[in-house]
Amino acid sequence: MEQATFGAGCFWGVEAAFAELAGVVATSVGYMGGTLENPTYQDVCTDRTGHAEVVHIEFDPAKISYEQLLAKFFQVHDPTQFNRQGPDYGTQYRSVIFFHTAEQERAARQAVEALQASGRLPRKVVTQVVPASTFWRAEDYHQKYLQRRGLAHCHI
Repeated sequence: MEQATFGAGCFWGVEAAFAELAGVVATSVGYMGGTLENPTYQDVCTDRTGHAEVVHIEFDPAKISYEQLLAKFFQVHDPTQFNRQGPDYGTQYRSVIFFHTAEQERAARQAVEALQASGRLPRKVVTQVVPASTFWRAEDYHQKYLQRRGLAHCHI
């Protein structure tokens, strides 16, 4: 198994989108990229900890590639919105790829460059590509939030 971590706005919908993919073994939502140890949702919502809301993925590379996960990442959010997604704003909602290996970094940077060069987007891609740091699992009530409520997505 391998791991991947993405921030693409509110983690509820992002988790649901990745959980449906064949080859994704497990998903968890949480926080990454900040300075506070063991942050809570309330801490992260202050927009002062530096954390992004993320989905942490365990996947089987024999069944789904990292490149396929990157394609899904860019499909489920607008990578041109700086520190926001839809009505949600703040650094915790930034577009970010946290890479775990040199191969993931290379693939992520190539995907960002290819998307920008494609001309499909009206604005510049602002997705950050940064090394993974400590993943802090979010509170239990956030895990599989939409699935437990029988919802497919939370976009307005």
